[in-house]
Amino acid sequence: MSNEITVKVNGKSVTEHVEGRDLLAHFLRDKLHLTGTHIGCDTSSCGACTILVDGQSVKSCTMLAVQADGCEVTTIEGLAGNGSLHPLQEGFNEMHGLQCGFCTPGMIMTATDLLKSNPNPTETEIREALEGNICRCTGYHNIVKSIQHAAEKMNA
Repeated sequence: MSNEITVKVNGKSVTEHVEGRDLLAHFLRDKLHLTGTHIGCDTSSCGACTILVDGQSVKSCTMLAVQADGCEVTTIEGLAGNGSLHPLQEGFNEMHGLQCGFCTPGMIMTATDLLKSNPNPTETEIREALEGNICRCTGYHNIVKSIQHAAEKMNA
């Protein structure tokens, strides 16, 4: 059965028809072509699909698209503004917080939510916030440094 939903995605209102079983991750990637939201596991274990829904980090592989009806969704593509990278995107670049880059969008979206509620997190708080995100390349050290770098920049 097809359902019409209206979602504000990265600041733009979008109305689309979705099936009741369509996951939000697939809606973003397949219908809206926002491929920065990665699908790594389909079980909510890896965090690669993390986005913001009404400002809260959500693993989009565990949310149905119909559940986002009327919500505001921000993907990695929506973080940058006015031709400038978001401080977290800059931090991951400057502090070498990525290698293959597959986990990076989810890490950045999780960190966005963290920094909104805790603008000056400790290393332990950053590591705890990232517990639901898996990186198979970096060992997390530079990811933590990237988030700390962004927090300092955002607090300056």
